[in-house]
Amino acid sequence: MPGREANPAAFSAATVYVCVDAPPSPARCAQRPSSSTMSLAFCGNENNSAAYNVEKGVLNNGCFVDALNVVPHVFLLFITFPILFIGWGSQSSKVHIHHSTWLHFPGHNLRWILTFILLFVLVCEIAEGIVSDGVSESRHLHLYMPAGMAFLAAITSVVYYHNIETSNFPKLLIALLFYWTLAFITKTIKFVKFCDNGVGFSQLRFCLTGLLVILYGMLLSVEINVIRVRRYVFFKTPKEVKPPEDLQDLGVRFLQPFVNLLSKGTYWWMNTFIKTAHKKPIDLKAIGKLPIAMRALTNYIRLNEAFEAQKNKRSPYPQGSKSIWCALCWAFGRPLVLSSTFRILADLLGFAGPLCISGIVHHVGKGNNTIRPQIKILGVFFISSQEFLANAYVLAVLLFFALLLQRTILQASYYVAIETGINLRGAIQTKIYNKIMQLSTSNMSMGEMTAGQICNLVAIDTNQLMWFFFLCPNLWAMPVQIIVGVLLLYYLLGISALIGAVVIIVLAPVQYFVATKLSQAQRSTLEYSNERLKKTNEMLRGIKLLKLYAWEHIFHSSVEETRQKEMTSLKAFALYTSISIFMNAAIPIAAVLTTFVVHAHLTGNADFSPSVAFASLSLFHILVTPLFLLSSVVRSTVKALVSVQKLSEFLSSEEIGEEHDKCSEPRCADNHSKYQITNGFFTWTPEGSATLSNIDIRIPQGQLTMIVGQVGCGKSSLLLATLGEMQKTSGNVFWNSSIPDSETGEDVSPEKETAVDTEVRKRGSVAYASQKPWLLNATVEENIIFESPFNKQRYKAVIDACSLQPDIDILPHGDQTQIGERGINLSGGQRQRISVARALYQQTNVVFLDDPFSALDIHLSDHLMQEGILKMLREDKRTIVLVTHKLQYLPHADWIITMKDGTIQREGTLKDIQKSESELFEHWKTLMNRQDQELEKETIIERKPVLERKNLRRTRYSREALLKDDEEDEEEITESDDDDNLSSVLHQRAKMPWRACGKYLSSAGILLLPLLVLSQLLKHTVMVAIDYWLAQWTSDVISAKSDVEQKNCSACQEFNHSRYSRVFSILCCLGIILCLVTSIAVEWTGLKVAKKLHYCLLNKIILAPMRFFETTPLGSILNRFSADCNTIDQHIPATLECLSRSTLLCVSALAVISFVTPMFLIALLPLAIICYFIQKYFRVASRDLQQLDDSTQLPLLCHFSETVEGLTTIRAFRYEGRFRQKLLEYTDSNNIASLFLTAANRWLEVRMEYIGACVVLIAAVTSITKSLYNQLSSGLVGLGLTYALMVSNYLNWMVRNLADMEIQLGAVKRINGLLKTEAENYEGLLSPSQIPQNWPARGEIQIQNLSVRYDSNLKPVLKHVSAHISPGQKIGICGRTGSGKSSFSLAFFRMVDTFEGRIIIDGIDIAKLPLQTLRSRLSIILQDPILFSGTIRFNLDPEKKCTDSMLWEALEIAQLKHVVKALPGGLDAIVTEGGENFSQGQRQLFCLARAFVRKTSIFIMDEATASIDMATENILQKVVMTAFADRTVVTIAHRVHTILNADLVIVMKRGVILEYDKPEVLLEQEDSVFASFVQADK
Repeated sequence: MPGREANPAAFSAATVYVCVDAPPSPARCAQRPSSSTMSLAFCGNENNSAAYNVEKGVLNNGCFVDALNVVPHVFLLFITFPILFIGWGSQSSKVHIHHSTWLHFPGHNLRWILTFILLFVLVCEIAEGIVSDGVSESRHLHLYMPAGMAFLAAITSVVYYHNIETSNFPKLLIALLFYWTLAFITKTIKFVKFCDNGVGFSQLRFCLTGLLVILYGMLLSVEINVIRVRRYVFFKTPKEVKPPEDLQDLGVRFLQPFVNLLSKGTYWWMNTFIKTAHKKPIDLKAIGKLPIAMRALTNYIRLNEAFEAQKNKRSPYPQGSKSIWCALCWAFGRPLVLSSTFRILADLLGFAGPLCISGIVHHVGKGNNTIRPQIKILGVFFISSQEFLANAYVLAVLLFFALLLQRTILQASYYVAIETGINLRGAIQTKIYNKIMQLSTSNMSMGEMTAGQICNLVAIDTNQLMWFFFLCPNLWAMPVQIIVGVLLLYYLLGISALIGAVVIIVLAPVQYFVATKLSQAQRSTLEYSNERLKKTNEMLRGIKLLKLYAWEHIFHSSVEETRQKEMTSLKAFALYTSISIFMNAAIPIAAVLTTFVVHAHLTGNADFSPSVAFASLSLFHILVTPLFLLSSVVRSTVKALVSVQKLSEFLSSEEIGEEHDKCSEPRCADNHSKYQITNGFFTWTPEGSATLSNIDIRIPQGQLTMIVGQVGCGKSSLLLATLGEMQKTSGNVFWNSSIPDSETGEDVSPEKETAVDTEVRKRGSVAYASQKPWLLNATVEENIIFESPFNKQRYKAVIDACSLQPDIDILPHGDQTQIGERGINLSGGQRQRISVARALYQQTNVVFLDDPFSALDIHLSDHLMQEGILKMLREDKRTIVLVTHKLQYLPHADWIITMKDGTIQREGTLKDIQKSESELFEHWKTLMNRQDQELEKETIIERKPVLERKNLRRTRYSREALLKDDEEDEEEITESDDDDNLSSVLHQRAKMPWRACGKYLSSAGILLLPLLVLSQLLKHTVMVAIDYWLAQWTSDVISAKSDVEQKNCSACQEFNHSRYSRVFSILCCLGIILCLVTSIAVEWTGLKVAKKLHYCLLNKIILAPMRFFETTPLGSILNRFSADCNTIDQHIPATLECLSRSTLLCVSALAVISFVTPMFLIALLPLAIICYFIQKYFRVASRDLQQLDDSTQLPLLCHFSETVEGLTTIRAFRYEGRFRQKLLEYTDSNNIASLFLTAANRWLEVRMEYIGACVVLIAAVTSITKSLYNQLSSGLVGLGLTYALMVSNYLNWMVRNLADMEIQLGAVKRINGLLKTEAENYEGLLSPSQIPQNWPARGEIQIQNLSVRYDSNLKPVLKHVSAHISPGQKIGICGRTGSGKSSFSLAFFRMVDTFEGRIIIDGIDIAKLPLQTLRSRLSIILQDPILFSGTIRFNLDPEKKCTDSMLWEALEIAQLKHVVKALPGGLDAIVTEGGENFSQGQRQLFCLARAFVRKTSIFIMDEATASIDMATENILQKVVMTAFADRTVVTIAHRVHTILNADLVIVMKRGVILEYDKPEVLLEQEDSVFASFVQADK
């Protein structure tokens, strides 16, 4: 050591030049003195160093200038650190806002961009210093230490700036102003000195210094600009600024638009959000509100402006897809251009990977020593950029930075595109909604546009457009990527590259063909699955009927049949999916195979080194991506074009005419104010014939007008015509709008007009209750109040008038119970009464009630008439128009309008009609079963009945959350009871659903599972083998070449490629075959599981007891068949494939890198730990956000379908504005969930990509080091690096797929929950041979001490009932609602739990019979008429047992023969879903006919004539008596007069028999309950 120090120069110089001149051999270079033996000095310590030479002036000393350059950085660090750490002296000027993200200094983004560039240039300067210093004898610290200090200072400057900006303390920026000035001056001095000493552009250090001068100058100008704009110093009055509204709003939590550039690029602001998600579940409150610029309203206004601009441009064609596209581009084109620019930049940066790999492998092959710096100026060496880039370590670092930047920009591109798509979706949904509000009613009712189509437009087409905008940047970026990729390949491999590229490009159309076939298969699958769902839906809605009629097997086989068709198209779908997956994996292998084999054999002296081979391999992987994307982008584009076409058709459809109804000076002599129609002709469609003609009516104000007439004579149409819902062909409608609304005397109509034109005035709000009750998916209270202010007294009065209190009492949450979509969880009567209650509650002048009594029994009707219509409305002097069939209420009417066949038959008071139309009057009298004098009398006001309905619908509500779909974990319901605390729930959320995964895989069967696992493992092993062999092959080529060069023999034979290429080809072909096997295995597994699970589910559900359907919301069961089956059918197999592929790729890649450089394992551990935590946190947040996204979409779609269904009601009430407001809220909450989900995905991807980049850096550095010292072959270095690049691509896919898989396995879990349902016991004690063929022949019924309940944990609904019914007797059962009448009828069919007593029919105890036999031998007609879609024949006789004559006979009995005869096809006429193409009454008659067809000896009618007008009912009663003279008929009566002719009457109360005798006997008893019923029914 002492000797060496004595003469350092001589020794060092010798070593250096030995090393530089000798051939590159790492072993020899290892002699170079290491830095540890060199003494460190700022200026170097060689004796002849020019470092301390100041003869030419101090500024001409390079080392002094560098020392001078340290000063500004030290100054900044000394000044800012105390301020940063101590905090601010005063907080007073801080604006108190919620977020510390208020970025308000001008030039903010520019400053961040410049700082990033500055940091990169400084890193290059440090690296350049180290590399150029590597050839000196001693260490010259001044070459890289100032740059290191500058790097620290630059980071400090931006941290300091950020803190000052968010704290709004601009005066402290003065420190930065000084810093930039000093840095600029010192760098300029250095630059000038370089110029003076003849350093030029060929030297890298000169270029870097020049760049730094420019950067510091720009940062200085940014700083001066802040002073100029904000005037915080050197000016008397600083400029005051206010934070934006969004940041003052504590509710806005989506901060992406407001945070600084670093946080934007890395989604740093999401950290706290994702951390809290792990602590407590994310809900709508946690994600807050949308920033104003992203709200649906803002975007809608922007879109509308674009539409208006388009309209003004081309007036002849205002609508049309072209103008829609133009408007969309005008409104949302800007961010798309930004996204596309980002995308192209990222794709170009992506090519840095292969190029750096090529460089690194190349230099490692040469021993990494190509540096021959000859130029020494100012006492130090200078190197050129070529020499700088010839260092493998430099390339590794550059690759690392390129990856970081590329991934960040790529994610930014995705984010911008998705955000634009989401904004666009919100705007279009709002546009569609506003159009719906204007739609003409005829469009809806004439079937030109169904609610389904509109919902599809909202649910599917807007999403198609959103996805198109997301994939849009690919359209521009892909061609660029493909062209650059092919050029680079050509540069590396020459002509053979083009062959490989041709393979890829030729297979791209095949890929496209497969993709189109795939979408066709998907479409046909969707059609079949819709058909299956329709059938399943009908089956579930009519499940009670199916069970009572023992038709389960018919509908089961019908659904199974459709499922079979669906499975056939699913097979096609699976086949094309597996081909697509196979091609994705096989095309790169095929391309690489052809390219390399051709390259090796055809081009004889070709460069087939590892650097070329592995760079080409990476390039092929890059090239394949855009070609696969191509198919989905093209598909998405086609779909978007179709969607815009649909949208354009919808937007140009017919709108309702804004009728300016006249406000009249009444023309009639009498001076009553009124509403009237003169000479009106109304039609539904502009071309169609008039539905209402010659309408001349007046509606007296403040009085009760009744409209009566037969079914289908146009009563409802008249109301709608008055409301302006029909097309008016001629005539006038006068609304008397000058009357103040409500008692307050104010005019509260929404149209408060300023310039009131006396002639034309819009009508005010009308409280309208439609015939088919329309309910919101909200609580009972919200449905009644309907957006009006809450008035407790009035609310109670309305509830009482509509007798809703008993119903409310049995709902699980009283009037806060959510009503399901379309009131699914309420009975018809309850729906109707809530709808009427809404009309009663409103404070409007005019009330229209369309047949409000149709679904109510006599007591309820009377009560509603007395308390509601007469007391609440008429005494309030409200104008009431009532359409009704209940003629007994006519005496209450102040004015009567009689209709017939779309015209007015007669109008006037009852007295007028009695005088002028005595025939009509007599006809009414007989129908009402009234005597003349009774007609004049008021209806007996009966005591308010306390309706005992404890069991009425208890069954429907025993489950707590009726509407909450049991998404969450049915498995855990039993385990996690109330005592279960938050921590275990959170633990549950963080766990993967392994059990469901096991269930899924085990359903695949014993053969497929091993095949699946083995094929995947084998495939990835072969893939690694291919690449390993390539490394071996290329390394051998290199070593053979170097041997040839060393021996220098021209006669040496050429390297023989054939053995290598043979093995390579075999491996590649094996790989391709395995790709096919794995893709088919995955899809086959998926198919098998899907088939099995659906079959089990359907079997379980259809055999489940009735109780199950009453306690489980229908929507929830349907969801299992729709969404969950769809997930299992189509999504899980693809996710499973993707997950296994990305996981195995990552594992094999890490294994290869570790094999090449075991050192890598040390670094792998911390990375793996970080990775684990990121995925753990992400999965929980992602699942919550995904569920939020789905659950917020539901109310939005519900709101659309609700609006479409209740359009007339909303417009009658004039509530369009309120509903629009609601829509905006729903859209925003859906969009914010989608945005957070996107941000969370980006958060994950950026982090995973960064970890991937670290893996690449570590792999590169370790393999370079190992190669230089341990002679690692360059082929293996290339192999390791190629795989490292792959890790960075697949890491985030692995985590994303894991999260998706977790969500999708929820479907398996939920279906599994339903599979645990107990089935009904269908087996009987008696064998079929023991049951007589014609049982029950006589129809004798003995009921002995019968007690019945709905469920073992509920109270009995029938208690110790005994009765004896002789054969052929007609029995009537009556009682208040909820007295147990219907339960009585259900007991015959064993639909309820009989826990005591028995029923014996014709000598056989029904408990011993098989269920199928029992139910098929009895007939029942239910209260709610249920028809299935299909033909009339199918509805009457699904078992196909009857002849046509028998069916016609049944139709004749049911008074339907003439109706069916008139239909096209007769018995084969089509019945639409739910029988919607027949009126309620006709449907009930069909149900009667269905029961007649069965010809059983026992016949039960459960309130079967409730929705039939009196005339038809009278005929039916007679027919039943004659047609069923010899059968036992049990009638459960709604209207007591229908059972007056019965042989026996049973009066029930609270589940016990109160009276049991002949009707005449009971009527004679003064105090009998039956007599009081009959009295009330008059």
